[in-house]
Amino acid sequence: MKRKVKKEKVFSLIFILILVLYPLRHITWGLDIWDTGYNYANFQYMGLEHMDSMWLFSTYFANAVGNLLTKLPFAGSLAGMNFYTGLSVSLLSVGGYLFCTKKLGIGNFTAFLGELAAVSLCWCPTALLYNYLTYLLFFGCVVLLYEGLVKERPWCLALAGVCLGVNVFVRFSNLPQAAMILAVWAYAVLGGRSKGEKGGRIFGKAFQDTLWCLLGYALALLAFLAYIHLRYGLDAYVSGILRLFAMTDNATDYKASSMLMGLIGVYVENLYWVIRIGVIGAVAMILFQVLSVHPFLQKAGRVVCILLSAAMLGWLYYRGFCSLEFYSYGSMLRPGVLFLMLSMLIAFIRILDKGCPLPEKLVSGMMILVVLLTSIGSNNGVYPSLNNLFVATPFTLWQCGRFLKNQKPFRIKKLALSRFPLKGLLAAFLAMFLFQSGLFGLCFVFAEATGVQDVSARVENNQVLSGIGMSPQKAAWLGSITDYVEENHLRGREVILYGQIPALSYYLQMPAAFNPWPDLRSYSAEAMEQALKQTRKEAQESGVFPVVILENQFVRYLEGGEEALLELGVDQKRINEIKEDEKWKLLLEFMEENGYEQTFTNEKFGIWQASRW
Repeated sequence: MKRKVKKEKVFSLIFILILVLYPLRHITWGLDIWDTGYNYANFQYMGLEHMDSMWLFSTYFANAVGNLLTKLPFAGSLAGMNFYTGLSVSLLSVGGYLFCTKKLGIGNFTAFLGELAAVSLCWCPTALLYNYLTYLLFFGCVVLLYEGLVKERPWCLALAGVCLGVNVFVRFSNLPQAAMILAVWAYAVLGGRSKGEKGGRIFGKAFQDTLWCLLGYALALLAFLAYIHLRYGLDAYVSGILRLFAMTDNATDYKASSMLMGLIGVYVENLYWVIRIGVIGAVAMILFQVLSVHPFLQKAGRVVCILLSAAMLGWLYYRGFCSLEFYSYGSMLRPGVLFLMLSMLIAFIRILDKGCPLPEKLVSGMMILVVLLTSIGSNNGVYPSLNNLFVATPFTLWQCGRFLKNQKPFRIKKLALSRFPLKGLLAAFLAMFLFQSGLFGLCFVFAEATGVQDVSARVENNQVLSGIGMSPQKAAWLGSITDYVEENHLRGREVILYGQIPALSYYLQMPAAFNPWPDLRSYSAEAMEQALKQTRKEAQESGVFPVVILENQFVRYLEGGEEALLELGVDQKRINEIKEDEKWKLLLEFMEENGYEQTFTNEKFGIWQASRW
C-alpha cells in the first residue's frame, strides 16, 4: 500500500511538472502584429500619456499586473514576456489539477488528461492578461465558493466575493460574473431540501451566505475605486468607462444583443451535428436491443455498435465536422462546442440525480455557470469558454469515465436498455475530441487572428524579437524597419500607428502618442480627433512631432490612390472602407497640416516624419 501511495505521488509530481511547462511550449513561436505586441505596449507604456483612457480603466488591473511583469529580469524581450504571461496558464492548469484531485476525488491521470486538453484549447495569446487573469480569479471564486459552502467557512465566501469584485477591474465586462452568487442559493435550496428544512430556514441561510459574498465584492470595488481616485481622479475613470458603453455605436458586435445572439447562434448551429449523432445513437440502441434476444446475436450486436461508432467518426470527418489543419480553429471548434454541450448536459443530469452527492451537484452547477458566463461580455462567441475549461474538462472526462465503467442497464419501467451502444459513441467522440484538441494545442499559435504556419526565420537586429521564430516574410519586414529606426535614432520617439499594426509600438520600442491601435472600431473618430488636437498642441510646444507608421495598403493609397490599391490586389469593398474611414481622414489632415514626408518604405510598412517643425 505504501509503495502504491508513493508511486501515485511520484506520478502526480511528474504530471504537475508537465502542466507547468506545457503552457510555455510556444513562447518563441510566431510573430503577431496585432494583439500580442499591442498588449505588451500597453503594459510597458501604461498610463494616460500613451493609452486611451477607455482601455486603461476597463482593463486596469490586467495592465497594472502586466506593467509589473515588464520590470522582471529578461522581460525586455517578447520571449521573456511570453514566459511570464504564460505562467498564468501554468497556474490555471496546476490549480485545476490539484482542485480536481484533492477536493473532487478525480483520479490523477484523468485530471491530468483533462488539464492537458484544457491547455491545448487555449487559443488566446497569453499577452491578453485581461483574459487569463479573469480565468484565474474565476477559478479562485469556484474553489472558494466550494470551500465556503461545503465546509461552511464564511471567510471563503467573502474571498470569493473579492475575486468577483477584482475581476471587474481586470475587465469591466466581467460584471455579469456576479451571477456566480446564484450557486449560493442553489446550494442552500438543494441542501435544505435534502435535510427536510423549511423555506424560511433555507432562505435565511442563503441570505446570510450571500451577504458574505457581497461584503467581499463591495470591499474589492471600494479598494480599487479609492486607489484609482487617488491616482487619476474618479472623474477620469467614470469618463473612460462611459466611453466603453458608447463604443457600441461603432462596434455593433459589442452590443449585448449581438454578443448574446452570437453565443446562442453557435450552439444552435451545432445542433445540426447533435441531432444526427442522436439518430445514430438511437439506431445503435434499437439494433442492439433487437439483436440481444439471443446470446450469440448479442455479440454480433456489440460488433455492429462498434462499427457504427467508427462509421460515425468517418462520417464526421468526411462531412467536415473538423479539419486536420491544426494551425486553424476549424480543427477544434465544432468538437470543442460539442464538448461544451456535453459538459453542460452531464452537469445538468448530475444536478437532477437524487443519488448525486451535494458537493458534486454544487460543482456541476458552477461548471454550467462558468461555461456560460465566461463568454458573456465578449464578441468572440464561445471561444472564451473554450479557453477556460480547467475544471470542466477533467470533471466531464471523470463523469464520462464513470458512465463507461457502469454495467447497469437503463431502466424504463420493466424495460432494460443496455448502455453499450451509447458507450461506443461516447468513447469515439472523446477520442476525436482529445485527438483534435491535442494536436491543435501542439500546432496552433495565434497571429493576426489565425494560426502560424512558418517559424523558420529570425530577426537578428532587434533585441525585443531575439530568438522569436517567424516567417521569412515577417522577418524581412521587421528587420528592415528596425534597421531604419536604429540608424535614425527613432527608438523612444512617440509614434502614431495606423493599419492594424499596433504591435510595432512594442517591437520597435516607440510609445504610442495616444493609442497604439487607433484604427480599432471601438476607438471612436471623436476620441481620435481630440487626441490629435492634443498631440498637435504638445508637439508644437516641444518642437518634436510623433513619427507616423502606416501599413502597406495606406502607404499605397497615399502614393497612387485607388488605382494603386487595385494593382495591389485589394478588393473594392476594402478600398471603399479606406476611402470612407473618418479616422484615416483625420490622420491625413494632421499629416498634411504639419508637413509630414515619407522617409522609409518596405513591402509592409511606411514611415512619415514631420519636416516643417
